[in-house]
Amino acid sequence: MPRPFTESAHQLIWRRGHEVLAIQPWGRDSVRVRAGVHHILDGLPGALDAEPPAPDGARVEIGADQATLTCGMLTVTVTAEGLLTATRSDTGAELLREEPAHFWWPGSRHFEAAGGGHHRIEQRFAAYDDERIYGLGQHGHGRFDQKGMVLELRQRNGEVTIPFAVSSRGYGLLWNSPAVGRVEFAANGTRWVADQARQLDYWLTAGTTPAEILSNYADATGHAPRLPSWASGFWQSKLRYESQEELLGVAREYARRGLPLSVIVVDYLHWRHIGDWEFDHDAWPDPHAMVDELRRLGVEPAVSVWPSVSPLSANYGPMREAGLLIATESGAAVHAEWPDGESDSDIGVAFYDATDERARDWLWDQLYEHYYKAGVRIWWLDACEPETRPGHAHNLSFAAGPGSEVANLYPREHARGVYEHMQALGETEVLSLSRSAWAGSQRYGVALWSGDIPATFDALASSVRAGLNVAMSGMPWWTTDIGGFHGGDPGDPAYRELIVRWFQFGAFCPLFRLHGHREPRVNRSFVGVSGGPNEVWSFGDEALDAITDVMALRERLRPYLHDQLRDGERTGLPLMRPLLLEFPGDSAAWSVDDQFMFGRDLLVAPVTVPGARSREIYLPAGAAWTHTDTGVVHRGGTRVTVDAPLDRIPLFVRDDARLPVHP
Repeated sequence: MPRPFTESAHQLIWRRGHEVLAIQPWGRDSVRVRAGVHHILDGLPGALDAEPPAPDGARVEIGADQATLTCGMLTVTVTAEGLLTATRSDTGAELLREEPAHFWWPGSRHFEAAGGGHHRIEQRFAAYDDERIYGLGQHGHGRFDQKGMVLELRQRNGEVTIPFAVSSRGYGLLWNSPAVGRVEFAANGTRWVADQARQLDYWLTAGTTPAEILSNYADATGHAPRLPSWASGFWQSKLRYESQEELLGVAREYARRGLPLSVIVVDYLHWRHIGDWEFDHDAWPDPHAMVDELRRLGVEPAVSVWPSVSPLSANYGPMREAGLLIATESGAAVHAEWPDGESDSDIGVAFYDATDERARDWLWDQLYEHYYKAGVRIWWLDACEPETRPGHAHNLSFAAGPGSEVANLYPREHARGVYEHMQALGETEVLSLSRSAWAGSQRYGVALWSGDIPATFDALASSVRAGLNVAMSGMPWWTTDIGGFHGGDPGDPAYRELIVRWFQFGAFCPLFRLHGHREPRVNRSFVGVSGGPNEVWSFGDEALDAITDVMALRERLRPYLHDQLRDGERTGLPLMRPLLLEFPGDSAAWSVDDQFMFGRDLLVAPVTVPGARSREIYLPAGAAWTHTDTGVVHRGGTRVTVDAPLDRIPLFVRDDARLPVHP
């Protein structure tokens, strides 16, 4: 009987029947694991950069009953039956172990033929009762620890799939497949599922701390570029400013009041038809003059870019004929229905194919001609999941492959097109505010935001945890709609309390952005849809006083913020850090999900309960903590309760750090 193991160019290869498993070093303390039927394919869509050189000391050892591949502190062992176990090289501690679902189940990997060389693929691992799981993108379920959860691997508004998990056991796992599927972190096993793919592919890394794991992930999928200098200031946005004069009036009022303003946003429906990608000149008669005035005020304009194309748009016909729109496996290439033009009736629209380089070029040509030449440099990539309705990815056909296999890739490729074209023009400060992302989006200047969430205290609390998981997913730039998106009456005292508390949280997000569809809403027609006032002076004098205080605090902290992010460009560490990132040796820090570190030196404890005027805070062991309001120093490893009046957010400075938290 032939031996199941061979070695080829540092790869450990196992074969049995028609299944082949290949394991190879892939960066520091990391390996890439691929499995397929008959052979291993190269060049499939994924998140990993070009194959790195094999690290020094990486080696394969083949024995009679098992074989091992060692790469730094990660050792992978494969039995003759093909079962894989990952351990720490120094201690032998088990990190992760494949486990069949049943004694009659042929292994821990399952390939179910789907035709055309595609399979429904399952990968099973053992469950560990004490394990905690973090990352995996952004989800609205309100939890930080993902253990016990079942998560769809599918992009939706507010539900962002980044299939990278960081475990408390000392490993990180990237499911290197953009296929639609799910992951289950159950008590009786962990299971990753791709509904349709050509082979199994994941990347595994080990680290003594979560920070090391995030650093290895950034090396493998790309480091974020430098955050633009203007991006850390205050962003003003609402649904929506209906004209050039209305938007300029808001910017002028910020200047008149002496309030800081860095970015103001032109939301959707500034075009005549979906897919025009240009200003409707009836409402926006001179974009160049608008941009010039904003710049004189020290304000950058951002413009909403949707990836959808209406048949009424001048771009639809030529894009369809050139094959630049997403196709469908059956039926017409209609991916959503939206009102367009002067009618309230819905019309079928398509989406451009962001996985096709030609389509990315076409889109950029429009953005360049109609926005960039007028001076616009900031792109709001809205509805970029893409927001198909109904969301049947299985019926979509992309240039990169069938929708079932590649749909989750879309938002990353959309941002990639903008980033690469901006860089080609010599732009060094590139940022796209995006409603969705996938693994590797960070390297294309993507700032993710929370999507269309409700204006409630529950949503605020969930946003804190969602932001922490985004940070653990390798995405250092993130923000939320301050005040929530859906609803919120600026005249309601209860909502005024919420907006103040949300501002206090938003000031400590990487981006500081107000947005929402406020009451009263105006719905004269779809073209005229607009929300109520959403400027900082819209919520009454008491709220304005508290908001302007926190705006001033953010301004003082901007140099510190950029210092921390510049360090993160090298290390892969985010600005908004769960306590476990800075204090991995403190077991209690791993369960704290309503506080975070803003960089290395500032602990932030948002108030997310209505009516609360105090809150309990855990101060991690390993540091001394100074309460910024009272100056009282507390030892680490303790819990304290501090006052939190409406105009204050509890903050603590670490050890002897000197931060400008006071005027």
